[in-house]
Amino acid sequence: MLTKINHIGIAVSSLSESLAFYETHLGMALTGIEEVAEQGVRVAMLQVGQSKIELLEPTSPDSPVAKFLDKNGPGIHHLAYEVADIEDAIARLVADGLRMIDTVPRNGAHGARIAFVHPRSSGGVLTELCQAGGGY
Repeated sequence: MLTKINHIGIAVSSLSESLAFYETHLGMALTGIEEVAEQGVRVAMLQVGQSKIELLEPTSPDSPVAKFLDKNGPGIHHLAYEVADIEDAIARLVADGLRMIDTVPRNGAHGARIAFVHPRSSGGVLTELCQAGGGY
């Protein structure tokens, strides 16, 4: 079902401040920045080997990432696994009795289709299923 770790999502207060660390000090290549209005975030994607780091900056105080930052501060928000067929992956997890945040895929950054597994079903880790799109 899983093909690879697609990205690690990191909640940040400011993309511009955070990018300096990843680009300048770690030498990661920025592959793009976009706003995902549906989720209330601006996203910066950085490439590292076959995987990516996704920096998430909230665009509104009531977005899930803003609430995460208020509760936890900056840090790892989620772990995203790539799947070939997101509908099949969701159906398999639901059939196994797992609790899903999304039972229907939604649009994510970089043209991906995404769905989240509830942390109560994944050992406390917010887990994203990600069917890659045509973006970066």
